[in-house]
Amino acid sequence: MNLSRVLRSIAALALLATLLPNSAYAAPSIQDVQAKVRALQEDAAAAGEAAQHAQVQLNNLNRTLTSVQKQADAEAKTVSQFQKTLGAIAREQYKSGGLSQSMQLLFSSDPKLFLNAAGSLQSVTKHQSEQLRQYSVAKQRLTATSLTVTDQVTLAKAAQARYVAQEKAANDKLAEAQKLLDSLSKAERARLAALVDSQENADQAASIAEAAKANLGSGRGAIALRFAISQIGKRYSFGAAGMTYWDCSGLTMVGFGRAGVSLPHSAAAQAGFGKSVPFNKLQPGDLVFFGRHHYISHVGIYLGDGRMVNAPHPGARVKVESFGQTFGSEIFYGAKRI
Repeated sequence: MNLSRVLRSIAALALLATLLPNSAYAAPSIQDVQAKVRALQEDAAAAGEAAQHAQVQLNNLNRTLTSVQKQADAEAKTVSQFQKTLGAIAREQYKSGGLSQSMQLLFSSDPKLFLNAAGSLQSVTKHQSEQLRQYSVAKQRLTATSLTVTDQVTLAKAAQARYVAQEKAANDKLAEAQKLLDSLSKAERARLAALVDSQENADQAASIAEAAKANLGSGRGAIALRFAISQIGKRYSFGAAGMTYWDCSGLTMVGFGRAGVSLPHSAAAQAGFGKSVPFNKLQPGDLVFFGRHHYISHVGIYLGDGRMVNAPHPGARVKVESFGQTFGSEIFYGAKRI
């Protein structure tokens, strides 16, 4: 074999080597899969909190809608009563010589024409004129309230759509994580599960030890913090608010509920309560918020020394974790003292 043929063979083999999968690099390690799965779980938790926020907004909108609809019903009854009065006035006018042009204007759909016509009628009494004025005002209110009902229905539908979309996003991320796990062999999945369980057990023991040494303070925040500490070791689940499973805002909601404070089941919504606290002024019991893309998607209760008690993400348990200006892939967005 001459040199040129040898070189061509070597080049062909080198090209083939780049095209064929290399067992040393093709399959990700268990640690790589674990890191990717955790990132997807964190993304799923953020999407889950967005769904919770949409659910809170939807509930609030539905309550407002119910109230406005009741108001519209009441105003419709008032308008109906005034219409009967208007009919009585019209009948009187007709008996006394037929409906004048001014009187006919009283039946116009334009409320302003009611007032103009009523003011020009010689035979309409002062009392009747006041009734016509009240009718005009009632009809204007009903029109405005009806528009509000329409707006509330539109907003409620939008909130419902956001909830469905965010819930799907969370489930899609978890499905992607499961697909990664399914790419491992049965033995590898067992090793990874044992590794995660061992890490969670170690975190739980360390969390209990850290909480036992902490100065928890007093007040509403301290009550909420003590409750959260008592839940260390319980598992994360979307939309869960105890007592076996938790998500981040469910834990803080119930914790502060024990202190007599009613908070919504949403990290973003909870950020609207309390007094803002600078990072360097944090005290045990303060709520600390994190997020990404200008949206709050995680909350925990400050323990002290840069640590918080929180329900982190799917696959994890309630624990004590450290944070700074960032927490994992999320940014510190602020703190509130309730």
